[in-house]
Amino acid sequence: MIHSMTGYGKSVLQLPNKTISIEIKSLNSKSLDLNMRMPSMYRSKELDLRKVVAAKLSRGKVDFSLYVEITGEETHTNVNPTVVNKYIQQLEAVSTGTKMQFLQMAIKMPDALSTERDDIDEIEWDDIQKEILKALENISHYRLEEGKVLEADFAKRVGIISNLLEKVLEVDSERLTNVRERLHKGVSELKEKYDDNRFEQELVYYIEKFDITEEKVRLQNHLEYFIKTLESNESNGKKLGFISQEMGREINTIGSKANFAPMQKLVVQMKDELEKIKEQLLNVL
Repeated sequence: MIHSMTGYGKSVLQLPNKTISIEIKSLNSKSLDLNMRMPSMYRSKELDLRKVVAAKLSRGKVDFSLYVEITGEETHTNVNPTVVNKYIQQLEAVSTGTKMQFLQMAIKMPDALSTERDDIDEIEWDDIQKEILKALENISHYRLEEGKVLEADFAKRVGIISNLLEKVLEVDSERLTNVRERLHKGVSELKEKYDDNRFEQELVYYIEKFDITEEKVRLQNHLEYFIKTLESNESNGKKLGFISQEMGREINTIGSKANFAPMQKLVVQMKDELEKIKEQLLNVL
């Protein structure tokens, strides 16, 4: 079962004096590109969190955000009255204005406010970790559901390519007859005598160069292997990408050997479906 790299997960923890919100968003990327946002008091836990997120999500451009909203009367930010009064005195010395105006300016100055940094409450952190795991489960479920949509689309397009390959087989005999007739006509228009046996030998050699039997067999094998990989228990977007490249090589070779307009049209349609598959594979984990 494949997983998409696009996903979203959220979980909220309500504590007595604060609300903790965890949001995780992910988009496609060749590797894991993890960006973490959290209050400074939790920065000491960032390395451990990165390991947890990396183990769960593997690949993708991931934005992890931890928000804290204080809901009680508790606050860790205090006014530094000594610094604020000093700023007010300096402002009064260089400018005119009311006490309130100077206070409004002083409170915005550096060091006017001080923030106390408390140690992390380990019991509280255990609860936060549980919510982070819930958010990771939510985004994993989202990725799985998106993967089901992609899987259905892949199966549909592989089926279309397989049907087009069947049509290629149907026009193949007509193509070889057409090539034979064109060669006979071309030689006849030269109005030169030629050895029929030698001509048939050269004709057989020429037609063998346009034979696409091996390409047809290999392409069908690649299509079957793609579906088999798609239905496996593990999501492997890179492996599916490699298989699609091999499919493309066989389709291109059939197109270069076709030398017959009806077959070339079928090849163009196969290429179009394959490009849509490759584009969507960029989202597969």
